[in-house]
Amino acid sequence: MNTPGALTTRTLIRTYLRCYLVGASFNTRGLQTVGLALAMEPGLEILYPDPQARRHVWRRYLKIYNTHPFWTPFLVGVFLALEARIARRQFPDTMLDQVKSTVVYTLSAVGDSFFGGSLAVCWSLATACLLAAGQPWAAFLLGGALFAALNLFKLGTFILGYRHGFAALTRIRNWDLINWGRRIKVLNGALLVVLWALVWPRGMGPAAWALGVASVLALAFAAGRSRIPRELLVALAIVACLFFFWIHV
Repeated sequence: MNTPGALTTRTLIRTYLRCYLVGASFNTRGLQTVGLALAMEPGLEILYPDPQARRHVWRRYLKIYNTHPFWTPFLVGVFLALEARIARRQFPDTMLDQVKSTVVYTLSAVGDSFFGGSLAVCWSLATACLLAAGQPWAAFLLGGALFAALNLFKLGTFILGYRHGFAALTRIRNWDLINWGRRIKVLNGALLVVLWALVWPRGMGPAAWALGVASVLALAFAAGRSRIPRELLVALAIVACLFFFWIHV
């Protein structure tokens, strides 16, 4: 039987949940390829019931794949929509490769800039400010709200990608995430000033202050230039702080 089946809600839910495992089999050869194939498996089994045809389709997902993980649900939704059209011979089977070769890496750059370089930093700085101000519950609520918003974003973009297919990329472009990332970075600068004001060491002597600044600069240089694991550097910094507190510097 070669007739493509219909993707049910249960199949779509299984596909979406598997998107959370996209990095579970990350490797240096295919990067996130195994995770993408795992997410696409439920849908491809329905769209291509013939094992021979499905074996041919799998070749499209054995090529290198890597993008920001927050975009994976959206891309999987787009891929499913395109595969449904390809299975019904409405699109050529080369269309998916064309989309993967351009859109995946473009969204990867956008994700690194917006999520990694702006939003995650804002989240961290806001949490640090609340903790330094003695508001742990506010920090917890902020983290919970942003975590829920992130998962709603993943679910919403998955639905958007599946419903609109390739046309959903136009909507993503209209969100102008690059410029929003720049605005958030300005906010991050303000939050950093607030954090400095909250944790500024009052009553510390000039020698201790100079020693602390020199230590931070040395650790930053070592983390950026040396091959020493960052975990080891953090451990050394904690040990040094405890030692200086012990000798009352």
